[in-house]
Formats: sequence, structure tokens, C-alpha cells
Amino acid sequence: MGFDDMDVDTIWMDGEFVDWEDAQIHVLTHGLHYGTGVFEGARCYETERGPAIFRWPEHLDRLYASAAPYEMEIDHEPEELTEATLELIRRQDLSSCYIRPIAFYGYESLGVSPGDCPTRTAIAVWPWGTYLGEDALEEGIDVMVSSWRKHASSQIPTNAKTTGLYVNSLLAGEEARRNGFAEAIVLNKEGHVAEGPGENIFLVRDGDLYTPGLSQSILDGITRETIITLARDLGYTVYDQATISRGELNTADELFFTGSAAEVTPIRRVDNVEIGDGTRGPVTEEIQSKFFEVVERRTDDYDEWFTYA
Repeated sequence: MGFDDMDVDTIWMDGEFVDWEDAQIHVLTHGLHYGTGVFEGARCYETERGPAIFRWPEHLDRLYASAAPYEMEIDHEPEELTEATLELIRRQDLSSCYIRPIAFYGYESLGVSPGDCPTRTAIAVWPWGTYLGEDALEEGIDVMVSSWRKHASSQIPTNAKTTGLYVNSLLAGEEARRNGFAEAIVLNKEGHVAEGPGENIFLVRDGDLYTPGLSQSILDGITRETIITLARDLGYTVYDQATISRGELNTADELFFTGSAAEVTPIRRVDNVEIGDGTRGPVTEEIQSKFFEVVERRTDDYDEWFTYA
């Protein structure tokens, strides 16, 4: 579903609420030419207490942390961004939505150095359902190992969620879709498993969970950290600094992706090799069930993770 089909009409930009159609920038904006922007993707869930943003402070913390390596000063305090986001949800009467804050170098000059280019900041919210398809959460998806590698943290900060870096994700994801797969798995420069184009990955073996560590050139996902916490609270052993070889993917008992958009999505095949029984495995199902119990607030546990509109 495209934006024109959605009942949303307002975006917050640089301290003001503007009409959706008027939220525009100049064609010579620095961030457009050089990818000098940072962003977040968060979800707001429908609950009995009203719309609830999941782990919003952590997303904001990462937004500001992502800006730091680029010496980008976001000219708005976290409290202002929070109130703007909550007001967007209220104004557009959304019970659940996806939230996209972005900060980027704007229009002033067009050398590679941003120089005196101002930092622009915007927030948009819109309804967005299951990221990888309606059946993906229950039936799982087929993925391929991409021929594109994840850049190393010594080349570009991998723990900064930077707009320009997502060309790597686009190349990997589109390669997978051209070949008939729903998504890709990306290896790092050493050939170890890193992550998906927009997801972290977990492997289940003999009832234990393994997920690549930060040294594997991954983004430190907020949903990743959530699943580590939930799994340990459920009694599972989680190795969160794992090194996973490509071959281990094919011999895993279970695999699943995590992310703000993907939530908890099972992987049933890798490169047409069936994983486990080729269905959502029991560990994935239990963790996925607990995740949705939490985010839909069917439990009072972990209430500190939510910001209510």
C-alpha cells in the first residue's frame, strides 16, 4: 500500500507540523547527494491503554548516537521529538503505526564536507502492517545468502543507522527478490553471518540461541536486545556475541529474523535448503508468542518499555 492510499496528512519538520504534501526539501540538499542522514524506525502498537510506542527512548538514544560520528547536531531535545511524535499519532487518530524520525544535512552548499549545511529533522508516522508479508510470521520465509557483503566497522560505523549505508541493504534485498526469495542474509567481510538487510538474525541449536555479536559488523538492534532479554527470562541460554559461519545456517534447528519492521519472522529455507522441519520451530514460536504478548500489552510485564500516546 502506497502513501497515497493511507489516511495520513501531517508531518513534523524542524519544529512545525506541516501538511504531508508540503514536507519537501531542495534538490541540492546535502543528504540527498551524499547519504548524510540518520534515522530510526519504531512501532506503535494498539493496546487497551491506547497507542503505545515500543522502546521509544532507546530509539531516540540511537538516533542521537548515530548522528555523533558525522558531527551532526540535532537541534531538538528528545523531549520535543517525543511530544511531536505523540501529537502526530493523536492528530491522525492512529491506533497503531510505524514511526520514522530522520535527521540530515540540508541545503546550503554541495561539497562533500557539509560545511555550513543546516541539520534538518523530520518525523512521519503511518499505518504499516507485516513487513515481510501477512503469512510470514506464521509460515516463515525463504531467504538467500547475498553475494553482497556487509561493510566493516573500520570502513563506516556499522552501529550508526545512516541513510546512505542502506544502499548495501537495497542491493542485497533486491538480489534476493530477483531470485525468488523474500529476503537476504548478508555476510561480513570475513565471510561470517552478519544480519539481514534490515534485520538481525538468531540461530537455534539444541535449544540454545545464538546471534552475531557487535564485532560482526551488525547494527545493535533494539528488537534484537529485546529478544535476548525475553528469551533469557523464558529460561533459554543466549549467546549474544556469537560468530556464525555460513554453513551453520544450513544445519540450524531454527532461524529467525528480528527487527522493528520484521518483528519476529521465522526463516524456513536458506538457499533452498530446508531449515529444521521447514516450518516455524517451537523455540521461535514461543519467543514470537511472548514478544507479541508483550507489545500488545496482554501482560503487565515490561511496561517500562512503552510510551503511551
